[in-house]
Amino acid sequence: MHLGFLTIFWRDMLRFYRFKTLLISSLVQPALWMAFFGIAMSSNFNRFTSEIPPLPGVPTVDYLTFMAAGVIAMTTLFTSLFGGMSLLFDKNWGLMREIFASPLPRNHIIFGIALSGMTKSFIQAIIIMVFGILIGAQFFFGYTVIETVLAIVGILLFVAVFSLGFLFLSAAIAISLESPEGMQGIMTLLTMPIFFASNALYPIDAFPPALQAVSVINPLTYLVTGIRYFAIGDDFQAIGIHYQFTPFQIVFAFLFLVGFAAVMFAIAWWRFRKAVVT
Repeated sequence: MHLGFLTIFWRDMLRFYRFKTLLISSLVQPALWMAFFGIAMSSNFNRFTSEIPPLPGVPTVDYLTFMAAGVIAMTTLFTSLFGGMSLLFDKNWGLMREIFASPLPRNHIIFGIALSGMTKSFIQAIIIMVFGILIGAQFFFGYTVIETVLAIVGILLFVAVFSLGFLFLSAAIAISLESPEGMQGIMTLLTMPIFFASNALYPIDAFPPALQAVSVINPLTYLVTGIRYFAIGDDFQAIGIHYQFTPFQIVFAFLFLVGFAAVMFAIAWWRFRKAVVT
């Protein structure tokens, strides 16, 4: 069995480790963002919703806990969208020409980049979960040790499928462009609408109808739903809204992300088959 994708994976992980500035910023920035923005916003939201009576028998979580799940999703989105940037550098440095000329199947290039990007997302998600708990996020509150382990596995499973979808998209864009500036512009353009048209920072119930329709087809919405289900629970109250998740909703969210990843892989594979690197 050809395992050439492991070479691509290992090379990209070594690059991630050796570029200390990139490594430190990618790990510290989300934690700092959650610490400053999360704590400040949490105090404001908690003050605004302090007069809303809690529902009997329903746990109430603060905004920091509610938002921390969104920060995990946001970091996964950013990491995945920019995961294909290394392919563009390989094109500009002439390395991609050598890879294309080798016996390595082109789909292994996609798999290698996707696997390395997914690993980075795992590392960041775990760091943010730990940091969030340290600053007061009520993740896994009341869970047993086994329930906590299963919940973490569930979160990472959602993170894995979501990150694969956007890594495939990033790879397809990278193999189609020539300049890093152009790719960075496209990634920045995609990031803001995807992030803010989701339930990462606030409920989507108050969105205008058009924006609610966008959020329904937004993969980030389903990732955040999965993270909150596993990290907080299936029944809780946050910022004055009662959240309930059924097993059907979680299965649907996961299958939606699987379908998104499959479509993005098909697009990436089509672009790699057509790509010509000179």
